[in-house]
Amino acid sequence: MANAPVTPAVQDQIRHVVRTFAPGEVTILEGPFKLAEQADLKYLLSLDPNRFLSGFRSEAGLEPKAKKYGGWESQGVAGQTLGHWLTACALMHKVTGEPKLIERLSYAVDELAECQRASGDGALIAYPDGKKIFREIAAGDVRSQGFDLNGGWVPWYTNHKVLAGLIDAYRYAGNGKALGVATGFADWAIDVTKNLTPAQWQTMLSAEHGGMNEVLAELYAITGEKKYLELARKFHHDMVLIPLAEGRDVLPGLHANTQIPKLIGLARLYELDGDESDRRAATFFWNTVVDTQTFANGGNSTGEHFGKPHALGDRLKGDTAETCNTYNMLKLTRHLFTWETDPAAQMKLADYAERATFNHILASVHPKTGMVVYYCRVGQGSKKDFSTPFDSFWCCVGTGMENHARYADAIYFKSGDTLTVNQFIASEVTWAEKGATVRQETKFPDEPKTSFVIKSDQAAAFTLRLRYPNWAMADAKITVNGESANVHGKPGSYIELKRTWKSGDRVELALPMGLRTEALPDVATRQAIFVGPILLAGQVSAKSTEHPVIVDDGKPVEAWLKPNQGELMFATASDVSRPEAIELKPFFRVTEGHYSVYFDRFNAHQWEARQAEHRAEQERLADLEARTIDEVEIGAMQPERDHELTSEKSTVGEHAGRKWRHADSGGFFEFTMKVDPQGPNDLVLTYWGEDTGRDFDVLVDGQKLATVNLKAEHPDAFFDVTYPLDPAWTSGKASVRVRLRPHEKKTAGGLYGARIVRQK
Repeated sequence: MANAPVTPAVQDQIRHVVRTFAPGEVTILEGPFKLAEQADLKYLLSLDPNRFLSGFRSEAGLEPKAKKYGGWESQGVAGQTLGHWLTACALMHKVTGEPKLIERLSYAVDELAECQRASGDGALIAYPDGKKIFREIAAGDVRSQGFDLNGGWVPWYTNHKVLAGLIDAYRYAGNGKALGVATGFADWAIDVTKNLTPAQWQTMLSAEHGGMNEVLAELYAITGEKKYLELARKFHHDMVLIPLAEGRDVLPGLHANTQIPKLIGLARLYELDGDESDRRAATFFWNTVVDTQTFANGGNSTGEHFGKPHALGDRLKGDTAETCNTYNMLKLTRHLFTWETDPAAQMKLADYAERATFNHILASVHPKTGMVVYYCRVGQGSKKDFSTPFDSFWCCVGTGMENHARYADAIYFKSGDTLTVNQFIASEVTWAEKGATVRQETKFPDEPKTSFVIKSDQAAAFTLRLRYPNWAMADAKITVNGESANVHGKPGSYIELKRTWKSGDRVELALPMGLRTEALPDVATRQAIFVGPILLAGQVSAKSTEHPVIVDDGKPVEAWLKPNQGELMFATASDVSRPEAIELKPFFRVTEGHYSVYFDRFNAHQWEARQAEHRAEQERLADLEARTIDEVEIGAMQPERDHELTSEKSTVGEHAGRKWRHADSGGFFEFTMKVDPQGPNDLVLTYWGEDTGRDFDVLVDGQKLATVNLKAEHPDAFFDVTYPLDPAWTSGKASVRVRLRPHEKKTAGGLYGARIVRQK
């Protein structure tokens, strides 16, 4: 059953300009990517499938064989990690050949098949109340407040992960039973939704549902069964996807990673049936996110949400650059690259893939432990918070398992007699159609060059098409077997070497990297520093009351940033950075301590004028952070769930780059916040200074703390109000419930943030 050949029943209906190589045809060689891959492999082998399967067995009425894992696997998305784990095991086996992965994958598929038989209806559910939720949906009772479906967390999202894992177990590990289990699960989905009206579908799709359209499209391609294509088309969230197909940006305020998989699904559907509106939506979405929502490391979102286009300056604080988003953006990028005919557009896609791969995905994993980060934060004074082996299992742990088995996905592409090289990563590609292998030998980015060695039993005629990236600071130099070759092209194009190659031929490509800065689109003086494509991060003190700044009077970056000891290490001149010299290194090599990747840059006059204001604000924020016991990011799904937020007649939205929540008359919203039982504590609430006519009470554990009347008294600004808590309310307590309750015919909020701090 394992390793059976996999041939799709339905071929793509569009013309692919290039095609990817299959997993296993590209091998990662020694270097930083190999370190990450091996750390991931070790972690995958440390995991017990029985603990992932525990919830599936109990929900199917079977006795669990092991205790559930902690973190999200013990919560409302139980089961999602198993799907990612199946995909990661299948891919990692293809790229490393590790047989234990197949043994464990096969065992898990057998167990899922047993759970499916016990369930009796084809369902595979591990999350609480799953059967109840879908009985209600099948009966036409569909309810959602955006972050839930019929009171459950995101059941279709979790179903997508399981289906994707089963399909990948079939595609990449040749496990035929996995396909049978997947089709049984998909048939159950058809049955559950068969009587829903279009309006009920759209209500259901307002809750995050992952890439259900993608996996069902893939199931159609594999089986040829049109019922799966028809169901895939029903997972079309009109509110988002119709405007995107029309070229309208509706992303501000939306939960970012809820949207990206929808567009991956449309990309796959376009490939299978050629609907141009799907292509338009996917392409417009990709360009909009990359051009207007993306940080220097290739990541996007603050607090998991998109913000106002091009407005990133005020969005660096807090939880930026969710790793799942970039995992999905790279998947979408690969689809788009295979269709694209315009070389400039191809280069833009390849440049983004390089930026995101080196500066986010590689930067998201600890190379020794294999642990990963949820947010690859890019704010000033940030820190990477790595997962724990058995008690995190966030969404980004699941995608993180896959990320480091996917590095081979976008290095090489093939088309007829042309091999395109997009990324400079030590690797070897086997090109079966040409009977040749091409080995890329490089220490990039530590050395600005790479070499390609051809291996072939007989002469092979093809074109080696090498990316000449936009960041190249001087003329590229190429030699073939030691002799200089003419370079026809410029940065932002491709260099083509067409010849009949023989085994042992060697091509060397030198692409000099220079230092450069990249400003935020809305704050020209706030800049990230790169060497070539590599984002640099400066180590900063966690105790500092001010973030480092650059005062350079407009000098070019190479005048004040000099090479330091070590690979790609730099340091600022002592008379340029304030308050002290800054040491910088590649962001992907930062694992410990605090860092900044954006620095405010001034001339002497600007700095003199702004220094006092700058330092006062930094000191205020540092003091607030130091005294903070707990903080909730209002309007963001995960923080609200972490703080057990409940509500009635309540709405969330986004304004000026920040999320808000309010409650209408007759409603409320409340949440749990940690307190210091020794006290005293303050509650700090954040409002928008131009809100007016908002009258409401703030209650703590049912006792009125304050009555608030917002009267537009702080034009064009957010403002904080500090409410001292009676020590008797918090004495001996670990937490309290904070409630905002509107007066009759009034509104409570909008609330833009809440924190509990120790009183000064």
